[in-house]
Amino acid sequence: MDAMDPGAAQALGALREQILDAASQRRVLRLRGGDTKSFWGEPVDGEVLDTRAYAGIVSYEPTELVITARAGTPLVEIEDALERAGQMLAFEPPHFGEGATIGGTIACGVSGPRRASAGSARDFVLGAKMLDAGGDWLQFGGQVMKNVAGYDVSRLLCGSLGVLGLIAEVSLKVLPKPAAETSVRIAVGDPDEAVRLFNAWGGRPLPISATCWRGEELCVRFSGARAAVEDAVRRFDAEHGGRALAPDEAASFWSGVREHTDVFFDDDTPLWRLSVPSVAPRIDFPGRQLIEWGGALRWIKTSAPAASVRAAAANVGGSAMYIGRHPGGEPVFDPLPPIVAQIHRRLKQRFDPAGIFNAGRMYPGF
Repeated sequence: MDAMDPGAAQALGALREQILDAASQRRVLRLRGGDTKSFWGEPVDGEVLDTRAYAGIVSYEPTELVITARAGTPLVEIEDALERAGQMLAFEPPHFGEGATIGGTIACGVSGPRRASAGSARDFVLGAKMLDAGGDWLQFGGQVMKNVAGYDVSRLLCGSLGVLGLIAEVSLKVLPKPAAETSVRIAVGDPDEAVRLFNAWGGRPLPISATCWRGEELCVRFSGARAAVEDAVRRFDAEHGGRALAPDEAASFWSGVREHTDVFFDDDTPLWRLSVPSVAPRIDFPGRQLIEWGGALRWIKTSAPAASVRAAAANVGGSAMYIGRHPGGEPVFDPLPPIVAQIHRRLKQRFDPAGIFNAGRMYPGF
């Protein structure tokens, strides 16, 4: 293990001691940082393993475009450090509330509006260090892209919801913030037309960094070199008209979409997240929808039966995830094919044979 400051070493020692004690008694641990994403996945009934004491940016070298931080580091602390250097987490992670940590962000593997153009959270993970159920300190990957070889466990941990072990540290690739950014809104009432436009624009040299269709309007964000953004806005205006949003208005809009504070998410109607091919046709259910990622992400607010929603996603080659707790007790994730379930069980057995980490958070039995 690398040398670290006494406070961090003490916090890590306390985490290891709690893990070993839980493993000896086969007692389930519920991994928790800022607790802003507890709705992401199935509920876990267990003793809290709080990561917030194990915090701090371990290293950040702007010229290398890499930041390494401990699990309990607040996401805002990382974003502030990057902002001062004119850089960003390009996958634009949502916080979903105050106190979000980088460990929880990577464990959930969530990405924001920029994902379709920049890549997912997993694409930016260079390396990770974790504690397994035996209290062993495991290191995967590194701090440069060329260190990634073979079976990339560091990226496997991204989106694992903590079921394999405690992601104690993570190294992430960061990118410079764009020199210019402008969002434009146009009237589009038909979701099929919105998807058609998204895919048409995707085949053109436009610096699009985010797209969103909601109700009767479509919003597109251009990011990049100032000349490229200005040219794209001019061409877009000539072809579609619309209105360029003021910077504060644009920031508020994209924040609302990313953080689920937009009016679309405001009521208690069940919320589904459908990942589908960007060219997938309209998925019709009673209720309403919001479309992101050039058509590849469909948020659907509907009271339709869960089986119908899952079948509709599967029919176009996609998957459906329920957000929160379904009133009918439906599982959050689609059932796994047998061969994939077997791989999941083997991974769980390898890293957490005692079954103590976030048991059941993803699927029953692991």
